[in-house]
Amino acid sequence: HLTRWHGMVIDLFIPHDPALRCIVLILALMLDAWLGEPQWLWRNLPHPVVLFGRAIGFFERHFNRRDRTGRTRRMLGVVAIIILILLAAGTGGGIMAGASIGGNALTIPVELVLVAILIAGRSLDDHTRAVAIALEGGSMKDARRAISMIVGRNPDALDAHAIARAGIETTAENLSDGVIAPALFYLLFGLPGIIAYKMINTADSMTGYKSRRYFAYGYGAARIDDLVNLIPARLTGLLIALASPAGFFGAIRVMWRDAGRHRSPNAGWPEAAMAARLGLSLAGPRLYGQRMSQDAPMNGEGRREATASDIRRSLSLMWRAIALAGLLTGMAGLAIITLT
Repeated sequence: HLTRWHGMVIDLFIPHDPALRCIVLILALMLDAWLGEPQWLWRNLPHPVVLFGRAIGFFERHFNRRDRTGRTRRMLGVVAIIILILLAAGTGGGIMAGASIGGNALTIPVELVLVAILIAGRSLDDHTRAVAIALEGGSMKDARRAISMIVGRNPDALDAHAIARAGIETTAENLSDGVIAPALFYLLFGLPGIIAYKMINTADSMTGYKSRRYFAYGYGAARIDDLVNLIPARLTGLLIALASPAGFFGAIRVMWRDAGRHRSPNAGWPEAAMAARLGLSLAGPRLYGQRMSQDAPMNGEGRREATASDIRRSLSLMWRAIALAGLLTGMAGLAIITLT
């Protein structure tokens, strides 16, 4: 009985057809690039990330009470993120189990739609391109409003060059968090993997702050997010460096030298690679709310005067990196099919 249950768990949470997942992922990347986020749908239905946020908020309201000590809140934060991960993975497994009743004719479309929804390449492009359009139109008010939608720093303290740098930095970082990492977790673990990853990433974005409210409670979410993004962030940096042949070794050199200086153990890798490819100096001291960070610059020898044109170049690099990820996925799928 134990052997049978063990086999059922493996089948549910670690699907055994990696070649099929490669095909679904390639199609999902294409579908996301084509349609992005259909606003008409999310006006009538809650987006999965909204549902994740509600679940995270439920635990935060009940566990992160001010009358508890910091040590207790830290422990409860760890308990909460573990429960949320199990719920997310279980939901993915349940969806796969239900869809599998109809065979591949149902399983493939269900997975394709869900993976495309949980990959955010087109959404990232839309939000960042809005910053470039506002800067090109000469409206600092519109540019600050657009950049406030995608970064946490104080937009009123940013000039045009700082706004452009912020847009490029979030393009690099969210290429990892929003596209490459969820794609990798889907390839490795199917729907349970990608849904669990998105839960972790959403929990970190909601509670993983070093503020008075979240410093203790958000510790678990922040540390787990750091862990699951270790490989995707470095892979994203490599994909950016590979996005065009010229300057590859220079990007690798800058990434290797500067990534470890970033405040995040992961964000520095794609940001340093992007900075090198564009000839810019990114990161450095930045104002978050009323607090000035003392971050080291990525590619300090580059220029600081980033423009809307540089934002568009960063988006071009992003799409080339995604296309390269799709190509490598296709090659992996072919290799699996050949070997089996």
